[in-house]
Formats: sequence, structure tokens, C-alpha cells
Amino acid sequence: MITREECEALDAGDELAAIRDEFTLDDREIYLDGNSLGPVSSSVKARVDEVIEDQWARGLVRSWGDAGWMAQPTRLGDRIAPLIGARAGEVVVADTLTFLIAKLVGAALELRPDRHVVLTDVANFHSDLYIIEAICARAGRPITLRAIDRDNLDDELNEDVALVELTQVDFRTGEALDLKGITKKVHDVGALMLWDFAHSTGAVPLDVEGADVDFAAGCTYKYLNAGPGGPGFMYVREVWQGVLKNPLPGWLGHARPFDFELEYEPAPGMQAFVTSSPSIIALAALDGALDVWNRASMDQVRAKSLAMTDLFIQLVEERLPNVFEIVTPREHDRRGSQVALGHPDGYGVIQALIERGVIGDFRAPDICRFGFTPLYLRFVDVYDAVERIVEVISTGAHLDQRFAERNPVT
Repeated sequence: MITREECEALDAGDELAAIRDEFTLDDREIYLDGNSLGPVSSSVKARVDEVIEDQWARGLVRSWGDAGWMAQPTRLGDRIAPLIGARAGEVVVADTLTFLIAKLVGAALELRPDRHVVLTDVANFHSDLYIIEAICARAGRPITLRAIDRDNLDDELNEDVALVELTQVDFRTGEALDLKGITKKVHDVGALMLWDFAHSTGAVPLDVEGADVDFAAGCTYKYLNAGPGGPGFMYVREVWQGVLKNPLPGWLGHARPFDFELEYEPAPGMQAFVTSSPSIIALAALDGALDVWNRASMDQVRAKSLAMTDLFIQLVEERLPNVFEIVTPREHDRRGSQVALGHPDGYGVIQALIERGVIGDFRAPDICRFGFTPLYLRFVDVYDAVERIVEVISTGAHLDQRFAERNPVT
């Protein structure tokens, strides 16, 4: 059985260890919820202060030009592009993830006018399900949306399918899907592929170019640590740019926005997918958050992520045999950067852990969800977290009647 001393030795040899100092963390807590909201970094604070105190307070409206505010959506898109294996000019930062999914679904359907089926995952994140259903219902022609068991995708693919939308890492279980293999199957029947990278970006290595992905969208407030409500990003493969039409065009996506022309003419490239004025302070937070990625490669992050999740699973099984169901896949190529533990009193387990300084979250019906973010977590944090899980289970703290009624946010 691994010891805490061995975990300390792993931390001593960790090439990412110094990055932890960039983040504001409470030493009394073990934060295992970065897969829901990442912590604030010093570079975020500095960048936001600069925008507020200098560019906004002093520059005022001049900063749209002088400080480059107008170019932020595409400039920041180019900063995100390497994290998903995209090229410069293929990513834009705008809106939020759900709005971007809506834009991409609506636009993609126009590229397959002779097809009438959209496939998605019945276990998909619910915002995806809601917005895809709404867009399909308003497509201007009959569209059939099928929410399927993703394991049966092969049986559902045929010449009627226009678009397939899947989330690459399952938000409940942490299962990672085969980006390249699934995309190829979809293309083989002539359909288009849209990926949701909400739980992938900054967590697992992605290669949209190598996988021939058509479209993708993601958020920035989880593993990228851009803050609550941080902006989303959209990827459109270069071959589709100028062909794919933004179904929600706005003045900042116009080729000449300050000519105020009555007829819409899309700007070249990804700028065409900017609809309205970007939130400059939110973009500043993202800009600062991305600075830490100048010091870490996705290969380094992935290696530490797998080591930490392996350690967590091993310790849970050794210390708490037959107490939890390990829902997350054991195979490395099928695992994101979280571990989901099934337990009939999972909500109480999480609430009792939060009271003991271990911050995870609960996902219905029975998932205790723990995110492992290598930029700031230590191996001793993994060890100590399991120690407190053992304490909760052994004392029965999770069965307290206070936890019979769930909080609005779980």
C-alpha cells in the first residue's frame, strides 16, 4: 500500500510543481472540483487589473482600438488553438459554450440540406440536449433528433444523418471518447462531426487536425481557469470557413462593421462567428489564465493526470474495498482527468467531505465526482483526500439527516 511519504517523493520530482504557486489556494482545503470551476491565478488578477485600471479607466472607448479590444476574440482563439491541436485562424473566443453549440448546429444543418437526422448522446450534458433540440425544431425543415446510446452509434449511422454531436469526455463518468475513430465513422457516411470539449480542453491532449474534426466548441472556466462564466470558444476547420454561415450574424462579424451597411457581408475567417461585443473583462481573465500554459505542455499535464487518477483509484480500492463503484474507465485512453465514484448516498458523501475540506461535487443520481487538475494539485492532496473519504465512511458522517435534502447547487 502506497504511503504518504511516497506521495511526497512524487511531489518532489514533479516538473509541474512550481506552477501551483501561481494559484490562490486555501491550504486547509483540497480542491478536487477544478473540472467544474478552476481557481484564480496571479496572472488573471494582473491582467484584469490592467484592463480595468488602465485600458478601461484611462483609455475608455479609445481602448477598442488602442488596446486591441476588437481583435481579442481571434487573438485569444489563436492562444487556445494549440491546446486542441488546431492551427492559427481556426478558433475564435465568443459567447458561451451553449450559444456556440447552437451556432454550429444551425450552420451545419445548412451544409447537409438533403439529410434530416441529427444524432447525439442520451447521456450528453443537458444544455447540449436542450439547445440541439431547440435548433432542430427551428431549422425551417423537418429534422429528427435522436438521442442515442453512444455505444450504438455504428447502428445509427446512415445516409440520412446530417450531423453527429458528442461530448468528448463524459461529464458524469469521465469516460473519454475516441476523437479520431468516431469522427472517421461519421465522415464515412457523409455526415458532419461536432465535438463538445467542455471536459477535454486543458485536461487531455486533443488533435482536431489529425482527427479531421469539422467543428468543436468548449468552455474556459474548468481546466483553463478563466473564471466563473468565462467565455466559450469555437473551432471551425479551415476548409469550412467561408462556407459555414453564422446563423446569428451580428455587426462585429461583418466585413466592415464601422461602415454600418444594411446588407450583411461576413468577415473573413473566424471573425464571421463573432456576433456582438465581447466581454472584455472576461476575455482579460482568460488571457491571464492562459499564461500558465506557457510553462506546461499537454503531455506533461496528461502524464501527471493519469498518475494522479491511477493513485486515487488504487487508494480508494485499497482503503475502501467494495464501498464505491469505480465508474470511470481504468484504461488510460478512455479516461479524462476526473474519477467518478458511484455510491447510493453519494450526495451525503460529498457534503460530508466538503465539511472536512475536500471539495468535490455530486452528479445525480449517485456520482461523487472528483477532478484532478495537475497544474496545482499535489500527490499528497490525493492521499489526504482519500484519508478523509475513509473518515467519512467509517464514521457514517455521510448518513447525517442534514444531507437528506439537497442544496440547489450540487
